[in-house]
Amino acid sequence: MKYCNLCGSTVRFEIPSGDNRPRHICNHCGEIHYSNPKIIAGCLPVYEDKVLLCKRDIEPRIGFWTLPAGYMENSESTRDAACRETLEEANARVSNLQLYTLTSIVPVSQVQMLYLAQLDDLNFSAGDETTDVQLFSEADIPWDDLAFQTIKNALTFYFHDRKTGHFPLHHVDLTIPAGQYVEKP
Repeated sequence: MKYCNLCGSTVRFEIPSGDNRPRHICNHCGEIHYSNPKIIAGCLPVYEDKVLLCKRDIEPRIGFWTLPAGYMENSESTRDAACRETLEEANARVSNLQLYTLTSIVPVSQVQMLYLAQLDDLNFSAGDETTDVQLFSEADIPWDDLAFQTIKNALTFYFHDRKTGHFPLHHVDLTIPAGQYVEKP
């Protein structure tokens, strides 16, 4: 950041009085600009013994499979964001949402919240950001073609937990670069 988004003056990067982290501070109006993590919300939609995956048509990781998820918008709850993203990416409706994975993705300052959800019906199709949407059984998951470590983790947790019928909240801290870490149940 080079300029204040309130008055347009230059900013400096230092620790404000009473704080413990460097922030961008306007040299003219004194506004402190905080940079906080982005929230990603999505669903792990389940129908009978299968899960719904979307093939990405946007970067990053175009052509790879993922769960329907995306950035939360202002003025919506995480649950509403998860439902909206599922509708946008898979034209699918879900219900019975239960927070299932909470992942702090430290290297990129993101927090991902995935809800375990029941797919309401088989009326789904690719949205604007996807080229394909399919239901997969555990044996058919394209493990080598999943877009993100967080998706691999969520699916691994789900298929493990399904054996016991107990679906606890999984909290994961990803602290090393993507592609080098898998959290096992």
